Amino acid sequence: MRPDQFERIVRRAVRSLPPEFALHVKDVAIVVEREPSDHDRQEAHLEPDDDLFGLYVGTPLTERADYHMVLPDRILIFQGPHERHFRATELQAEIRRTVAHEIAHFFGIDDERLDALGLG
Repeated sequence: MRPDQFERIVRRAVRSLPPEFALHVKDVAIVVEREPSDHDRQEAHLEPDDDLFGLYVGTPLTERADYHMVLPDRILIFQGPHERHFRATELQAEIRRTVAHEIAHFFGIDDERLDALGLG
């Protein structure tokens, strides 16, 4: 898939958020990258052979107290792992799932709770 097609799917997933959530993520940079860097993989505490579909980088809303003079939060969505792991017919749904998963981290929802919600 061309990068611009993948980015359009990511943008559609973000636009489909309910308004009460979209309001809070307007200042979060959502970035599409071809592949995760070694640093991204370390941030996610992954084993060498694990795929990384997305990564939230920042301070979750639930942990903010004295929050100023910091870099903007970012959500990284990785195209390559999605394309390797999912069939073309699954990509749109899986990208949307990854976007929702990473946005949930921004709201302070951890992986255990996401698994319970079916977004793990």
